[in-house]
Amino acid sequence: MALTVQQGYVPGCIGRITELHADYYSRLAGFGLHFEAKVAGGLVAFFEQYQAGRDGIWLAVEGSKIQGSIAIDGSHAEEEGAHLRWFIASEETRGTGIGSRLMDHAMEHCIAQGFRRVYLWTFEGLETARHLYERHGFRLVHQQAGNQWGKQVNEQRFERQA
Repeated sequence: MALTVQQGYVPGCIGRITELHADYYSRLAGFGLHFEAKVAGGLVAFFEQYQAGRDGIWLAVEGSKIQGSIAIDGSHAEEEGAHLRWFIASEETRGTGIGSRLMDHAMEHCIAQGFRRVYLWTFEGLETARHLYERHGFRLVHQQAGNQWGKQVNEQRFERQA
């Protein structure tokens, strides 16, 4: 079945995006309950204040199954920049180019909305994702030891300027 990119909320996407993150990051970095709760809570808060046009979410869908996601939270774009969040692809779809397709949709949205700066938080060691961020104009601007995801990692902030 073909992998397509769909814009906007679909029923079950909060749970599925949380599941994708929990599965991947528990295996990769040992993240657990704190991380999963943070992802789920952040998604709930995002959708509770979601404004079409300002914000955006794109889902990689195969049949009726969500296989990846990316979101842009524009609620603080004027002061801090738009926040790129919940970027992930399922194990089955990694290496298919879906990450690049999702990133293209998100960046096109940011350009259309006139967001002058876009930022994201990640952590050191995710080289495939870092390569994709840099290919889309993001640059590492800050790093620090931290535990915002429930485990000590070297956190990194990437930004893209318009």
